[in-house]
Amino acid sequence: MGLVGVNMNRFLLVISVLMILFSSCGEDVAYRIEGKLTNLEDQTVYAVFESDNLTVIDTVVCDKPGQFAIRQEKLGFNQATLFFEDKTSWFPVYLDDKKGKITITGDMHYPSLLQVKGGRINNDLSAFRKKHAAMFKEQANLYAGLKKTNGNQSMDGNDFASRLTNLNHQLSEQALEYIHDYPDRQASVVLIQTYFTDPDDTRKLDELLIALDPRLKDFYLVEELEQFSARAKRTALGAEAPDFTVKNVYGEQVSLDLSSQKYLLLSFTAPWCDMCQTEDLYLDEFDKTYSKEDLTQILVSLDDDMKGVRELLAKDSIRWNLITDSAGQAAMLIDLYNVSSVPRCFLIDDNCKIILKTESGLEVKQTLEKLIE
Repeated sequence: MGLVGVNMNRFLLVISVLMILFSSCGEDVAYRIEGKLTNLEDQTVYAVFESDNLTVIDTVVCDKPGQFAIRQEKLGFNQATLFFEDKTSWFPVYLDDKKGKITITGDMHYPSLLQVKGGRINNDLSAFRKKHAAMFKEQANLYAGLKKTNGNQSMDGNDFASRLTNLNHQLSEQALEYIHDYPDRQASVVLIQTYFTDPDDTRKLDELLIALDPRLKDFYLVEELEQFSARAKRTALGAEAPDFTVKNVYGEQVSLDLSSQKYLLLSFTAPWCDMCQTEDLYLDEFDKTYSKEDLTQILVSLDDDMKGVRELLAKDSIRWNLITDSAGQAAMLIDLYNVSSVPRCFLIDDNCKIILKTESGLEVKQTLEKLIE
């Protein structure tokens, strides 16, 4: 072989090595989440990667119907939450400190049955879902049937709700059995979070956390659940209401000051929540029925559209003491009062004690009628 041939071989070898290196750089990602889903109508998928102090949001469009690949270059995330169908459906994927590929397969008609492979937690949870597939499938069908009734108190609606309550109880029993069988698995902590985080009663949560293997104490979800329990106790019935100082939409300072009235009603709402309308919560009626000396109302709304809020207030005959999220104030109060869903109402007495916590305006009305004659 001549000199030219040797040099050409070396040249081709260098090119090959460079191509491999560039190819490797392109795939040098910490996490790769691949999906192959059926019956996915909206082909845009959102991914929220979360750690203790960092959140990264990514958006991908499926290359083919139901098929996508999400790449994340950074390590250190605890989990990624994937949002489907215009963010109406979501599913968590658990990550660890090792690089690797995670695959998601399944039917989007039954999102609770999606199978996730890659990582111990994902594999264990997928096995749990597969074992109880019939129950999860029935649960999805009941939710769909209940949705078609639009929440009406019809015979079908009541039947769906009753069967769903019973089925959810059965699933929680299966989760409890798994937790007792595998107290050393991180998947057990996920099941505790899924089935036993009642913001109004933390006794079962506390009991299960104590029963976990001590080696799990540094697992991030254990720490989060311990903090959840502490926050829930902070707003339990009979507890002293957490103090705060914020400004309402008129720029006036608002605080937990009951020196000039008997009761304070703190109501958390959102503009997209049908049950949160002031008339549905009886808030309009309370304003007309009770004097400021008897009852003061503070309305906290998850709405940062200050212009829209002021336009609505201008049309309302009631001058609402309203806190919005324009400066993160509503978010701060939601965290302070451990509000997991809206509507949520807290009735506080003149000793700053929480005497009622409910999502029902009717329950607030009946309680006030008994307290204020």
